[in-house]
Amino acid sequence: MSDIIPMTRVGYDKLRAELDDLENVKMPEVSQRVADARAEGDLKENAEYHGARESQGMLQAKINYLKDKLSRAEIVDMSKLPKDEVVFGCTVTVKDLDFGDTEQFTLVGAGEEDFDEGKINVTSPLAQGLIGKKVGDTAEVEVPAGVNKFKILEIAFEE
Repeated sequence: MSDIIPMTRVGYDKLRAELDDLENVKMPEVSQRVADARAEGDLKENAEYHGARESQGMLQAKINYLKDKLSRAEIVDMSKLPKDEVVFGCTVTVKDLDFGDTEQFTLVGAGEEDFDEGKINVTSPLAQGLIGKKVGDTAEVEVPAGVNKFKILEIAFEE
């Protein structure tokens, strides 16, 4: 996997802070739990030891995942993006042509997505279907249940 992952500075810093916490706070705690459990003796029937080792493995996997993501991150310079079309970092207001409701999405990078707040990953199928569209355009997005159609009503950028 050598795909570049677009991110804002905020998203990058958030992932960096999470990685730092995992490596410098949580991993030493789990390592201490492993050492304490190991000191109790027989490891074959020591559930505390096996649980701590499992936690350590999952934590290391998360650390590796975040390191990979950060190594492929590309911080996007928002000032160089077009302001008249749906692009990374914009907030787009759309009308669902099937149901008639209006929705708002902000296209963000990895680590910033939060569907409850309308923040969707720029690499998601929904975002990919909206990218490049201008106000007044209709976007067709394939979903498992068929095709959703959205009319682009507004494109805005945070200042």
